Amino acid sequence: MMVPREGPTTGGARHVPVLARPVLEQLNIRDGGLYIDGTFGAGGYSRAILDAADARVIAIDRDQSAVARGADLVEAAAGRLTLVEQRFSALDDVATSLGHEQVDGVVLDLGVSSMQLDEAERGFSFRQDGPLDMRMGPDGPSAADVVARASERDLADIIFQLGEERRSRAVARAIVKARAEAPIRTTAALAGIVSRVVRSHPGEIHPATRTFQALRIFVNDELGELVEALAAAERILKVSGRLVVVTFHSLEDRIVKIFLAERSGTVGVSRHLPDIEAPAPTFRLLTKRPIGPDDAEVAANPRARSAKLRAAERTDAPPRDANMAKLLPRLPSLDAVMVMRQS
Repeated sequence: MMVPREGPTTGGARHVPVLARPVLEQLNIRDGGLYIDGTFGAGGYSRAILDAADARVIAIDRDQSAVARGADLVEAAAGRLTLVEQRFSALDDVATSLGHEQVDGVVLDLGVSSMQLDEAERGFSFRQDGPLDMRMGPDGPSAADVVARASERDLADIIFQLGEERRSRAVARAIVKARAEAPIRTTAALAGIVSRVVRSHPGEIHPATRTFQALRIFVNDELGELVEALAAAERILKVSGRLVVVTFHSLEDRIVKIFLAERSGTVGVSRHLPDIEAPAPTFRLLTKRPIGPDDAEVAANPRARSAKLRAAERTDAPPRDANMAKLLPRLPSLDAVMVMRQS
């Protein structure tokens, strides 16, 4: 069993990532290995990998503030950690640009980080009032821009498909009505609008939770990024290299589950269909069922409750060129929404 050891990055108050132990075990960390942490965040997985073995890590984050905060860890790692500001969908390009044609492992921890939620000025959370931003990177339209420009129909589709909000039509209608009277520029303003049409009982999630999730995913193209990152991992992993993905909601987990099932050849084929030659599996499943947190981890970190870990090992089959768009919900692009007229 691989466990963190005392190392050059150990010591002081540390961010403990979700499912850290099973992540290390599934990555099969070894001395001399090269690993990609595609979602650096607070550096929890990168630090754990560096402490577990005499390995090297290429860490990626599209968030400038996360990269800036990681400077101390880069220095402490003494050349074993390279931290790059980039989207994780380009993880293979990042590795090759650094002179690495293959790597031993890729880990992705999806969703928004606790640090981003805690920063009111980033606009990710309705629990603190701030600008309605939600962008993980420095560029592109914000959530306020989407709320201002998207048609009522598109808003309803975005909130329903990416937030799984059953009252999406009512929410979209309320947003369109409110923005006709005044721009919706803050998290508190949007949360208040949603709360008037979505009711919740004590002990349930906040009424605005699903709407905020949907807008965040849409603004950052999180599902599209995930699909591209899975394909990039398939291209960059060496034979027997490991892919480990931690998800926090059903939309992400479904994409990872279907991708790995297809790439491992475990998707069932109807006996009524004509025989076709299936492509060679590019992955071997390591987790037939997802790994979740134990009771102790949930007690220590309630955010871990919904976490699911899936892992697979790369085979020697060449990467596939199959169209990955089928894994994504049918929605207009962010660019298309931004050129639409308000309804």
